[in-house]
Amino acid sequence: MAGYKAPSFEERTAAARAAKERALEKLRTKPAPDPAVVAARLAALQAKEAAAEEKRAAKKAAEEAKAAAAAEAARIEEERLAEIEAERIAAIVAKPTDEEMKAARDARYAARKARKR
Repeated sequence: MAGYKAPSFEERTAAARAAKERALEKLRTKPAPDPAVVAARLAALQAKEAAAEEKRAAKKAAEEAKAAAAAEAARIEEERLAEIEAERIAAIVAKPTDEEMKAARDARYAARKARKR
C-alpha cells in the first residue's frame, strides 16, 4: 500500500485557482434578480425603516415628556423647600426676645397670684 503524498505548492495553487474559477463561473451563470422581487424587497425595507423611525420618534417624545415631568417635579420640590426655609426663617425672626419672654412669665405669675386672692 502506498503512503500519503503531500501535494506540492504548484498543485495547491492550481487547485485553488480551479476552485476560484468554478465559483466565478457559478456566479456568472446565476440569473439576474426579478425586478418585481427587488421592488418588493425594497418596499419592505423602506416600510421597516419607516416603522423604526416612528418607534425612535415615539421613544424620543416619551423621554422628553419624562424629562419635562422630572423638571416640573424638581421645580415643585424647590418651591416646597423654599417655603419650608421661609417658614423656618419666619419662626426664627418671630421668636420672642428674652425681655418679651420675661414679661409674659411675669404676667402669668401675676395672673396666678390674682386668682389665689
